[in-house]
Amino acid sequence: MKANAISTTGAAGPSLRDILMTGLAPAIWGSTYLVTSQWLPPGQPLLSGVIRALPAGLAMLAFGRQLPQGGWWWRAAVLGVLNIGFFQAMLFIAAYRLPGGVAATVGAIQPLIVVVLAWACLSARPRPAAWMAGAGGLLGVALLVLGPAARLDAVGVAAAAAGAVSMAVGTVLTRHWQPPVSPLVLTAWQLCAGGLFLLPFALVLEPLPGTFTLANWLGYAWLSIVGAGFSYALWFRGVGRMPSSAVAALGLLSPVSATVLGFLVLGQALTAVQAAGALLVLGSVWLGQRAAAPATVARTQAA
Repeated sequence: MKANAISTTGAAGPSLRDILMTGLAPAIWGSTYLVTSQWLPPGQPLLSGVIRALPAGLAMLAFGRQLPQGGWWWRAAVLGVLNIGFFQAMLFIAAYRLPGGVAATVGAIQPLIVVVLAWACLSARPRPAAWMAGAGGLLGVALLVLGPAARLDAVGVAAAAAGAVSMAVGTVLTRHWQPPVSPLVLTAWQLCAGGLFLLPFALVLEPLPGTFTLANWLGYAWLSIVGAGFSYALWFRGVGRMPSSAVAALGLLSPVSATVLGFLVLGQALTAVQAAGALLVLGSVWLGQRAAAPATVARTQAA
């Protein structure tokens, strides 16, 4: 049997170290809405996706010095488009057109989509706790970030939903294909593929800004170095080590992080309903990890 650089989950289920390291990625991604609204130039969703992905991907590719081989050229391209290129475009379109709360709530459907896809593609029959974790997380995010003044935009809502579906498919495919490389190399491949996919669309569809301010450069630096290179390496490491449903449940930490940053940085109010929503989200994340462990043990024993 071919050994993979990305290992499978142990018989006891996801370890605490894997959960914490993987959960750090969506916690960092929660800063995207804050950075987009405060530091990035307006009306540049595609360019923002390119700058976030491509420089970090090229730097990591130069460091890792490993190109895809054989069928991994097209697989890396597919994963790069799903997890990075198309997802980043939809993410920034939603971030520019919607309040962070609405976009985060729509994106919270991702764990439920992953549960369904993992069942269909990986024969990972979901347990009732997995459904409860997905539904509880969606409700918790709604309580956490939605308010009576939430503004809906049809294009923004559609973009947020499309992005959630895209990354859900990419997460399941990454787990299914099990790339035989390190998380750093896998991240480099996907960031490059996703950035190159977006580049022609950005050049054709968006006029380039005349100038970039210091705040613009700092925002892009944060999103590229920390929000892409570092966090995606942690995320794909977790995808290779943990069940897909457990990884997707950790994605619910992103709106929690966004709400906390809004409270700390922008001085936004934090109500009792929002606090209850945050606790429900954290409980759903915990339940998602618990739901994944028994299924992992069963698969290991069967093997």
